[in-house]
Amino acid sequence: MVRKTFRSHTPVAALMACALFMASCSTNPATGKHQLAFIGEDQEISMGREAAQQAAQSIGLYQDDQLQAYVSRVGKELAARSERPNLPWTFQVVDDPSVNAFALPGGFIFVTRGLMAHLTSEAELASVIGHEIGHVTARHSVEQMSKAQLAQIGLIAGMVLRPELANYGDLAQTGLQLLFLKYSRDDESQADDLGLRYMVGGGYDAREMPQVFETLRRVSERESEGGRVPTWLATHPAPENRSQRIGSEVAKLNRDFSNATVGRESYLRAVDNVVFGANPREGYFRGNTFIHPELGFQIQFPQGWKTSNQKQTVGAISPREDAVVVVSLSDSSSPQQAAQQFFSQQGIVQGQSLQGGGMPAVTRTFGVQRGQSGDLEGIATFVEHGNHVYQILGFTLVDRWRGYNRDLQSAVASFSQVTDRRLLSVEPQRIDVVTLPNAMTLQEFASRYPSSVDMQTLAIINEAQASTRFPAGTEVKRVVGEPT
Repeated sequence: MVRKTFRSHTPVAALMACALFMASCSTNPATGKHQLAFIGEDQEISMGREAAQQAAQSIGLYQDDQLQAYVSRVGKELAARSERPNLPWTFQVVDDPSVNAFALPGGFIFVTRGLMAHLTSEAELASVIGHEIGHVTARHSVEQMSKAQLAQIGLIAGMVLRPELANYGDLAQTGLQLLFLKYSRDDESQADDLGLRYMVGGGYDAREMPQVFETLRRVSERESEGGRVPTWLATHPAPENRSQRIGSEVAKLNRDFSNATVGRESYLRAVDNVVFGANPREGYFRGNTFIHPELGFQIQFPQGWKTSNQKQTVGAISPREDAVVVVSLSDSSSPQQAAQQFFSQQGIVQGQSLQGGGMPAVTRTFGVQRGQSGDLEGIATFVEHGNHVYQILGFTLVDRWRGYNRDLQSAVASFSQVTDRRLLSVEPQRIDVVTLPNAMTLQEFASRYPSSVDMQTLAIINEAQASTRFPAGTEVKRVVGEPT
């Protein structure tokens, strides 16, 4: 009986999905092929604009008007030659040390200052931006979101036929989002091909494109810079095969690029003095102690915990990832108001008051009732310092509170003012472009013009080896400034 019922309804779900699929097929504007798209262009732009605002707020834009204008000019000239020139294209540099670039639906594209510091020509920048433009023109994000919606529709149809599946709805939906909202290797290859098309159409030397992938390969072999944007390999396949493949595609063009634009000098002028690596003015770690020179505070996280400094928060998570300490700015005018707002939230239970430090503060234990997800227990401090109110939370699962109680209370109580001028006066490392007075190797350059980074890093940012010999008049990058 049950088996017969399922057989009679299964085609219904298939027909529902098929009908929706047929109704939502559109033509890919960049390739001319059929593509799944539930999302119209207006919605695509709206979603992308909102996401771009969130990205700018959470990551932060790099404060250099000339560099922003330079990247915007290169991007808009390429986008104007694409299949979707009328999108509200924006091209911005985010203040992040990681080597990355990303595109949001609707034409909102970002590159990191870390990427800018590692490239050596405008043609290389054009290849990266062209690749990200390709993701937008081919509507890769739209297709991935549409696949997620189609899969969710299939899941809902299954729930109608088999109600017991409803128990797994949230889990399945989360898995689908993680699965589908990543570019496939085919998407990446297509974006590479489109980027090549756009940079050649813009008059750039396409022979510069494979070098970008070589630089990404070398960067990936080094430790992560700890930026706010995921590393390049988190969202892009391994660069080795892409370098070889795109090199073959460039050769197939059989074109004379001798008069094409490389733009090495103009590019290096644009990135001269750009911040390199993590910017200590936005906070830095000395061991497990976090120091923020601009805001003048420090906090000591538990030893051995993994730390993270984001644009709006700084925090640490335990090795077993079951306890957290996080510091953020409150929009309240006093510790008392901040505490009242926090404890008025649904599900938060106020505990006992604790003695604070030397600053004006409100400190209390708290609990969070989460039902099946597991209740939390923690400690919250709301402290006033330098015309700001800070919220400091330390929490874990209720059944693990006893094991973490001392560490959490110690971390929360360690928030204090910094007065040591040596800690407050730190400055970021920066790119310094030097014009060589005579021919020399990179090793000789490092001896004559010392850098505050090792030879391997110096070689990567100059796309060279220690033995590479540069002619007189060549502009070469070094990094100046003391590391924190």
